[in-house]
Amino acid sequence: MASSRILLPALLLLLCTHCGGAEARSARGGGDPSSSNSAVKFDFSPFLIEYKSGVVKRLMGTDRIAAAADALTGVTSKDVTIDPATGLAARVYLPSFRSATKVPILVYFHGGAFVVESAFNPIYHAYLNTLAAKAGVVAVSVDYRLAPEHPLPAAYSDSWAALKWVLANSAPGADQWLSQYGDLSRLFLAGDSAGGNIAHNLALRAGEEGLDGGARIKGVALLDPYFQGRSAVGAQAADPAYLQSAARTWSFICAGRYPIDHPYANPLALPADSWRRLGCDRVLVTVSGQDRLNPWQRAYYATLRGSGWPGQAELYETPGEGHVYFLTKMSTPQAQAEMATLVAFINRNDD
Repeated sequence: MASSRILLPALLLLLCTHCGGAEARSARGGGDPSSSNSAVKFDFSPFLIEYKSGVVKRLMGTDRIAAAADALTGVTSKDVTIDPATGLAARVYLPSFRSATKVPILVYFHGGAFVVESAFNPIYHAYLNTLAAKAGVVAVSVDYRLAPEHPLPAAYSDSWAALKWVLANSAPGADQWLSQYGDLSRLFLAGDSAGGNIAHNLALRAGEEGLDGGARIKGVALLDPYFQGRSAVGAQAADPAYLQSAARTWSFICAGRYPIDHPYANPLALPADSWRRLGCDRVLVTVSGQDRLNPWQRAYYATLRGSGWPGQAELYETPGEGHVYFLTKMSTPQAQAEMATLVAFINRNDD
C-alpha cells in the first residue's frame, strides 16, 4: 500500500507517454512472465507489461483493502456484485449521519489509464471515504473491467450497466442504502483521468438514449480527465513524438478498434449537436498545471461552453501540480481546495 501511495502521482504524470502494441488475455493482477515465451509484446510501463505468452504483469494498482467502517470519516462501505457473469462490482459508501432528508447519489469511476487500479484500491477507498463524508452523499465506486484483457468499450459498457444498477436499486425495496438515503433527483457522475473520460461518455450516452425512469444527471465532475487526440493542441504542437506515442497507447487500450481521434478519446471530434445533447445540467472540469493532458481538458471546456449546450460549465485549475495529484496529496492545501470545489459543485442548490 505504501509503495502505491508514493509512486502514483509521478507515474500517472506519465499517462500515455509510453508506447507498444496491442492485446492480452490474462487475469486481473497479471501472473508470472517467466515462461518459455517471456518476450515483451507491449511495454506500458509504469502501468503494466504484456508478454507474448499472453501474461499481463501489472506494476501498480493491484493492492486491495476491504470495505469497512472508517474511523477517520465515519463512513461505512460495502461491496456489491452487479453482474456475476462479467465480475462487474462496486463499493458503496454511506456517511455516518442518518438524515430524514435524502442526499445526493454520486457514481464514481476510478482512473488508471483504463488498465490499472480498482474501486477497491486503498488510494481510491481513502478518497471516496473523504468525499462521501465531506459532500454528504451516498457514493457508488464502480469496479469496471480493465484493458488489455477487456479492451474498450468494456469499461464503458460496465460503467453504463453500473449506472443502470444504481437507478434500479434506488427504488423502494431495492438496495437499502440507495433506496433509503439516495435522492435520484440529485444524481452525479464523477471520475479522475480515465474515469473522467468514462463519466463524460456516459453523460453523452444518457443525453442520446435517456435514463431509466426518466432520471436525469444533475452534474458531471471531470477530474483531470483523460482526453487527447492525434492533432496537436496548445503546447503539444512542439512534441509530435508524444502524439505518436499517445496514439499507440490508445490503440493498446482499445485493441485497435478506434483511432485516437474517435470521440471516445477526443471529444473535440464530436459534432455540435452531440455537445448540445450532453445529458446533464452542470459540468465541472479540473485541470492540473503540470498535466500533459491539460490542453485537451481546456479545449473540452471551451468547446462545451461554445457549443450551445444549455447547461453550466466551470473550470478549476491547480497550478504547479501533476496529473490527479489530489489522490495522494489529500492533506495538502491544494488538494483540500480542490475537494472543497468538488463538494460545493455537488451541493450547490440551483433548483
